[in-house]
Amino acid sequence: MKVKSMPQRTSAPRLVSVAAAGLLAAALAGCSMGSGLALSTNKIQGYDISEDALAQIRPGQSQDLVVVVLGSPQTINAFGDGTAWYYVETKVSQTAFGMTTVQERTVLAIYFDKNKRVADKAIYSAKDGKVFTIEGRKTPSYGEDKSFIQSLIESI
Repeated sequence: MKVKSMPQRTSAPRLVSVAAAGLLAAALAGCSMGSGLALSTNKIQGYDISEDALAQIRPGQSQDLVVVVLGSPQTINAFGDGTAWYYVETKVSQTAFGMTTVQERTVLAIYFDKNKRVADKAIYSAKDGKVFTIEGRKTPSYGEDKSFIQSLIESI
């Protein structure tokens, strides 16, 4: 006589715990960026100021040569007989959820004389300037600031 084996049943709580563990593993794998389980990355936004490029810029060089070495400036400021070109480098950290935080900001300034030749260069950081907060108030506009309900009632 043959004995039939009973089919094994998988209990629902065990199946749920295995599924939850799988989902947790998938979620953690999605959070990893690059090596290991990094939850944030550091990036450079704007111009990447390299020591090699900076060493190539010397007084007396033309604006055209500066463009070849550094590229087009992000901002140009003309004052008096001279001109200044600015290249801004911002180092930020970005979390896995897309939030960015500014870690450091550096500004490379190239100053030109009236003949469009390099007169000087300088690097500025937050230590060199004054940190200020941007005004959060609204710009006044013509008319009143009415709510939707007020506008609806007045139109009747």
